[in-house]
Order: sequence, then structure tokens, then C-alpha cells
Amino acid sequence: MKDSEKVTCGAQARPSASQKLMVWLILFMCVTYIVYSLKLVSTPTSTTCSHAPFSVQRLSAPNGTAKRERKTELRHVVFGIAASAKLWEQRKNYIKIWYKEKEMRGVVWLDGRVKSEAKEGLPRVMISSDTSNFAYRNKQGHRSAIRISRIVSETVRLGLKDVRWLVMGDDDTVFVTENLVRVLNKYDHRGMYYIGSLSESHLQNIFFSYGMAYGGGGFAISYPLAKALEKMQDRCIQRYPALYGSDDRMQACMAELGVPLTKELGFHQYDVYGNLLGLLGSHPVTPLVSLHHLDLVEPIFPNMSRVESLQRLTIPMKLDSASLIQQSICYDTKRKWTISVSWGFAIQIFRGIFSPREIEMPSRTFLNWYKRADYTAYAFNTRPVTRNPCQKPFVFYFSKAKLNSTLQQTVTEYERHRVSHPECRWKMADPSVLDKVVVYKKPDPHLWDRAPRRNCCRVMKSNKKGRVEIDVGVCRDGEVTEP
Repeated sequence: MKDSEKVTCGAQARPSASQKLMVWLILFMCVTYIVYSLKLVSTPTSTTCSHAPFSVQRLSAPNGTAKRERKTELRHVVFGIAASAKLWEQRKNYIKIWYKEKEMRGVVWLDGRVKSEAKEGLPRVMISSDTSNFAYRNKQGHRSAIRISRIVSETVRLGLKDVRWLVMGDDDTVFVTENLVRVLNKYDHRGMYYIGSLSESHLQNIFFSYGMAYGGGGFAISYPLAKALEKMQDRCIQRYPALYGSDDRMQACMAELGVPLTKELGFHQYDVYGNLLGLLGSHPVTPLVSLHHLDLVEPIFPNMSRVESLQRLTIPMKLDSASLIQQSICYDTKRKWTISVSWGFAIQIFRGIFSPREIEMPSRTFLNWYKRADYTAYAFNTRPVTRNPCQKPFVFYFSKAKLNSTLQQTVTEYERHRVSHPECRWKMADPSVLDKVVVYKKPDPHLWDRAPRRNCCRVMKSNKKGRVEIDVGVCRDGEVTEP
């Protein structure tokens, strides 16, 4: 090989200045990437940069450790019960139905001393403080309204720990406590909430307020609001001596605090007289939370005392409290019957086909608070009791229930209420041939965690004489209650 060729080959093997620069640039980028990656790995997960993109907000406990807020439970609720010493021996039996001493906290506030035994399992009994220094100038009312309105403040002053909600009620109010907790869990107990419902009477709401929670139906106050109320309530009460009751005084103070009523339809004042079948048989699509004025209406089950009726209602309540008294509507197309199921309470079978729009409307089996039987008296739509003898419903009341643990299914039975029916000349199947209706349903504790919707019911094929079997449950995909 020539010397000139060797020189040329050597020049090609030596890298140029531009190639060296490229190599150094690549090395610099690699080192920078490695250092940046190590910095990210070593950075703590908890950052104080609130403006960082895609940052996750954490709920912190008082000591600074990350902790998720637990759901409200019964132990977080304190009940304040307004009671009268004169009626205590009778009314305490209503409290016994729903109050569970080992699971709940509550105080019964009385206007005088009563006999109380620990074995009865009732809430703590206390005497309300003297209110004679407060002015009361309503000639139609009673000054005990001042004492009752101060129950919130007096309960706050007891200094109970770990309280999220105060729930007020009367001694003739019955609560479905599991449903109460379901409703309260919809709201942040750290905010200011005043939760309850209206009267069934349109005139009552006009006279008092459509923005007031009626005390007999019960209402809930978040603890921050209760503490704010306690600081100003006595001064507030002095400004309203002409008001009638305790609940309108409460609402007047809420107005001064600027807190509106949050309406929940499951709290029931029941300013009515007579038979609650129409109301309970067409309950709105919301959890049943409370029942009131139980001394003024008929027993909810026939041929029983009021207390015995409510004790019977606790049987399905224990099996599936979320679904208690929830309405389902279906049709027996073969026999041309419309069937309304109020689970755990009653089933009504009508000859003929009625639309769901009609059946979900309460029938006027009850009288208005002012004892007028017209449709203008109520704060909701009602339908008249039919005058057609063939369309009078056959009512089957709840009799017993059990849980099939193998199928995880409740089996509830409803027996026909044996009353005379007017003669019907329609040539169609007669529901009077039935003695019993059996309903199969899976317990559904998460019913109210979903969007509100009536359950569907389906008439099942059965060869058993004198009975109808019905399946109730969540509506299937595409299932519609079509007449």
C-alpha cells in the first residue's frame, strides 16, 4: 500500500470536531435525564403545592395524618324527644318500639317528674328548665311551645361527644332509624343543615310556613348549626312571643341564621284523621323515616291496637328497612287486575287496568286536619275513593315474614281484610276468591344509594288455589310498568 493511501485512511478513522460535539451533547442529555428521574423518585408524595396540576386533595385528620371520613352511624345521632308528664305512661310505648338503648343516644325532655325504670330501655329522662321569663302571647296555643323549642339548646349544653346530628321528635313519633341514617348520610354534617318536611295539610302550611319543618314528623339539625342556634336561640325566642308552636319558633330562628329548610319527604307529620291506607299504600319514592300523630289516626293494621300495629310493622322493618312501605305496581293481565304492593304493609288488588300515574297517587281514605274531605285540602295530589262498586280495592294486610337464607330472599305474606264488598256485575275474575298474597323479594340495603326509582313487581305463575305470588325487585333492563 502506498504511503499516501495510509494517510488518507488514518484521516477517515479520526472523528471530526462536529462528531465530538454531538457525542458530548448526547452524554449531557442522558446525564440530565437520569438526574431528573432520580429527583422525581425521591420526591415525597405529599406536596404542599396546591396549584400543581392533577393534584389529589386528601382529607386530613386533626393530627395531620391522611384519613377518610367515616359514614354517619346511629352513634353519631342524639335524639331530643319532647314529652308531657301527663301523657308519659301512654306515649312512652311508642318510643319503646324504635329506641334501642345500646345503639342510640337520646334525651326525653319533660315538664314534670315521672316514674322511670332503667329496665324499660328508654332514653335518659330530664326536666326542661323554667321558661316563665319568656313572653307568650298566642291565645290559641300553649306556652309549652317555648319549652319544647329550647330542647335543641338544652341538649347541646349537655356537652355530649362525637355528635354529628341532633334529631328532634315528639313522644308520639316513631322513627325508622336505619332510614334516618340513610337520609343523613346524603349531607355533610360539618355544614349547617336543617332537614325535615311539611304538613300534609295545605292550610296548615299556609298558616304556619311552607319553609318550616314540622316538629312531630321530626327534623334533623347538623351539630354546627345546633351550636350556632344555642348561642342565639333565647334572644331569638324573645322576639317572637306571638307565634303558635315550637316548630315555627325554630324556623324563625333558622331564618335569622339564614339557613333554609332542606326538604326530605320521608319525615311524616300526618296532620290527618282516619285511615292511613291511602298514604302508606302510595308512599313517595323516598325512605320512610318517621310516623306521627299515631293517637289521632286509626291503627295501621285492622283489629289491633295502635302499639300492636306498629310492633307488627317492625317485622319487615328488620328484614329490609330500606324497602319498607315502598310501592310497586304491576298487572295480572290474564285476570285484568291492577296490583299495588306496599312492601311490608299492604297489597291492593283492583279490578280493571289503572295507569301507574293514577295508582301512585294517594287515595283519600283519610280526612284533612280541618275535617274536610275535598281535594283542595292537601299539599300534594290525591285521588278520590272510587264510587264504582267494581273498582273498590281488595286489601291484603301484612301478616308474617321470614328470610330464606339459602336464596337470600324475604318471603312476606298478606292476608285479605275480610270486609263486605258491594255487588259487582262485571264479567271478570273476582279477587274475593283469594285468601293470601305471597311476595318474594331480596333485601336491598343499598336501594337509596342509587337513583330513586320504584321497584318493579311481577305476577308469578302459581297453581296454588286461593293465593297470588308476586316477585318484587329492582327493575330489569328495559322493564316498564305498562298498563
